[in-house]
Amino acid sequence: MQIKYIERFPTSEEYNMLTEAVGWGTRENSIIEEALRNTLYSLCVYDMDKIIGYGRIIGDKTIFLYIHSVMIIPEYQGKQIGTGIMNNLLKQIDEYKKVNPNIRTYLGASKGKEAFYEKFGFVARPNEELGAGMILYNKEKEC
Repeated sequence: MQIKYIERFPTSEEYNMLTEAVGWGTRENSIIEEALRNTLYSLCVYDMDKIIGYGRIIGDKTIFLYIHSVMIIPEYQGKQIGTGIMNNLLKQIDEYKKVNPNIRTYLGASKGKEAFYEKFGFVARPNEELGAGMILYNKEKEC
């Protein structure tokens, strides 16, 4: 394996390949392109020239951030690639914290992946200090 972490946007085809591989389905290229244009920070992971993972940060850079789209194709899972993505994302978040040290960083863990994010200091909601995280969700269509 020759793993490279590169700060760049994936193509819509690469993004769809990843989301399909992790079971999230696909979207129209125009929707992906618009979403990526509104991304603060984007990190692709390659094994040689093949994209194998991705993660991004969205938000306003001063009050809130959201870690989104952390995904690694199944044959590369369990090889510390997700940890590498998270470490890079958190390093970027530290840069945003220079403006506001109290910036809030959120994420939505896929079912069964909560323990992975707990290793980086994320806590499940609700807890004794925070209410439940919620989502506006259309059951007929993927969000």
